[in-house]
Amino acid sequence: MTLSKISKELVGVLLLLVFGYCFFFVDIDTKELSVPASLLNVNIMFLSIVLEAIPFILLGVFASALIQVFISEQFIQKMIPKNPYFALLPALFVSALLPVCECAIIPVVRRLLKKGMPLHVGIVILVGAPILNPIVFASTFYAFQSNMTMVYSRMGLAVVACLFIGLTVYWLFRNQNQLRNVYIHEQSDAKIGNRFKQTLYHASDEFFDMGKYLLLGALVASLFQTFLDRELLTQLASNDYASSAVMMGFAYILSLCSEADAFVASSFAHTFSPVSLLAFLVYGPMIDLKNTIMLLAFFKKRFAVTFIAVVTVVVYTVVMIYGAFSG
Repeated sequence: MTLSKISKELVGVLLLLVFGYCFFFVDIDTKELSVPASLLNVNIMFLSIVLEAIPFILLGVFASALIQVFISEQFIQKMIPKNPYFALLPALFVSALLPVCECAIIPVVRRLLKKGMPLHVGIVILVGAPILNPIVFASTFYAFQSNMTMVYSRMGLAVVACLFIGLTVYWLFRNQNQLRNVYIHEQSDAKIGNRFKQTLYHASDEFFDMGKYLLLGALVASLFQTFLDRELLTQLASNDYASSAVMMGFAYILSLCSEADAFVASSFAHTFSPVSLLAFLVYGPMIDLKNTIMLLAFFKKRFAVTFIAVVTVVVYTVVMIYGAFSG
């Protein structure tokens, strides 16, 4: 271990200790400091996003580490159908089993792609898991108990959107590698020790690798949440086409965890139409400001930008078609 690496890790530990001490023992009177209310709100939003996301990030990095240690490339290749179109179906099934949000799924999919999973299959899991899993279904059910159409429409539209997103990614990129070469102090598993140590090593490595982008994304999202004029939203609520686009933009900026976004959407039920609420509920878990920064960090820029555009167009189109036939 080099001297520069030791010094960086020492600084990180010291900063963590200082933060912990200040958090538990330092009491600052914000009135005496005359801190603007907007900055206090940024701080509250930032902490709420980070604290909400960290448990799911931990879940995601441990899942990623377990995949690295216990699942071989041969097993993945054996389980995925050779036909690229049929391969989308097991991807949907896996998505429904992973109780992770849009941030936590990135390290999982990244690891699966490194293990040899086809790109379009991994992308279906990337956009599907944060919305199709049982926890999100339950939270949507409790938020819209009086309107079960919203619950089933959200899940149904998500399935359709995931399939079209996966197909579009396959047509555009086939199975070319779109991951950036971002890896820090990687060691061979044989040098680390037994599988338990390997899992902890890969999980901690992935957590600190992902964590800095989570913090940056949370900061940007909290700034937008604080300074965005919410009255602009209500002015566009009367038109399904405009309001759906606005609510998708709102979902992108808010960067809510998919396990909680249904309760926020239900609070807009008297202002926005069901179609625009569905746009919010389907788009937000697939892509938001927070995980955009993480995508740009771990995927090639051209792919990340194209992927965001594909998700946006597919979700908007699917929701609008649903609105035309359901209205």
